[in-house]
Amino acid sequence: MDSKAKRYLTLFLSTLEISAFTFGGGYVIIPLMRKKFVGKLKWIDDSEMLDMTAIAQSSPGPIAVNAAILIGYRTGGIPGALLSILGAVLPPLVIISVISVFYKAFRDNRYVSLVMSGMSAGVAAVVLDVVISMSADIVRSRRILPVIMLITVFILAYFLEVNIIFLIIAAGAVGYIDGAVRKS
Repeated sequence: MDSKAKRYLTLFLSTLEISAFTFGGGYVIIPLMRKKFVGKLKWIDDSEMLDMTAIAQSSPGPIAVNAAILIGYRTGGIPGALLSILGAVLPPLVIISVISVFYKAFRDNRYVSLVMSGMSAGVAAVVLDVVISMSADIVRSRRILPVIMLITVFILAYFLEVNIIFLIIAAGAVGYIDGAVRKS
């Protein structure tokens, strides 16, 4: 097997594994993708992962699929993006199909309900871990503008309930201007 085919297989199997064994949605998948593609495989670095997470989060659609597309495209072009999409959506598709057949039994089962409640607590912990680790990366960069933007956007979104679309557009504009100024 040549190196390109091996890379595609690794990309597909990695996204399939992450998607198959992760409960809680995209915010839970992001740290696992980071661990796999930044830490273990070293195909991308932390700053690229942070950028991809921001793009995946602000793009329409599920964050897990968006992140898989971006990582797949970055590491394997269009075939990589297609394989990572397939790897990311196949497990939930199969699981939801099975659950839909047995929906009534799952819905009324006390033990399934308790397991789901317990998993919610775990998901909250993983999301908090993502927020802390990615915020720490921003603070460690020693650039003041991203830290100010992080705090400002949080305050505007959480306390003042400013529409997130406006915040994304404004943050994108500030980031574009900052990048243009730093390049010149």
